Amino acid sequence: MIDWTTRKYMKKTILLTTLIAGSLDILAAFIQSYVLRGVMPSTVLKYIASGIFGSTAYSGGIDMIAMGLLIHYTIAFSCTACFFWLYPKWHFLKKSIIVNSILIAVIAWIVPTQIAVPLSNIEQGTFDIYNAFKAVVILTFCIGLPISYSAKHYFKKQSKSTTNNKR
Repeated sequence: MIDWTTRKYMKKTILLTTLIAGSLDILAAFIQSYVLRGVMPSTVLKYIASGIFGSTAYSGGIDMIAMGLLIHYTIAFSCTACFFWLYPKWHFLKKSIIVNSILIAVIAWIVPTQIAVPLSNIEQGTFDIYNAFKAVVILTFCIGLPISYSAKHYFKKQSKSTTNNKR
């Protein structure tokens, strides 16, 4: 049974991990979009918002930029919270931070690009294996690694705390 203090610490850990992973990911998206295509960060965030608001997001201002950022961090939070929920339940997740990072990255790529985008208002381009691979590599380092490291560290600390309390 997890007590209130442990839950509070878990919530803080999930929020901090979300902030780190989400920030690394959006920063990577900003850099990649600007360097490769000259696309400004505000346009990247409007692109994210266009998933809900359609093409009108591009003519919006700070409201659409903020919505894009909110949507982005909501997705990062979902990845983090799901992994923290699954980590103690699926024992194979305790074996490797690297494998977990790749697993998180693949799922973080599949869900938006192959499920959410086709169901959204975002115009979908053609599939490109090179771009998919590049995205998964970026997601491995920016999303997967912070989430898997944080979960392993959190649950290891909780395990030690539980062991010490039993003595």
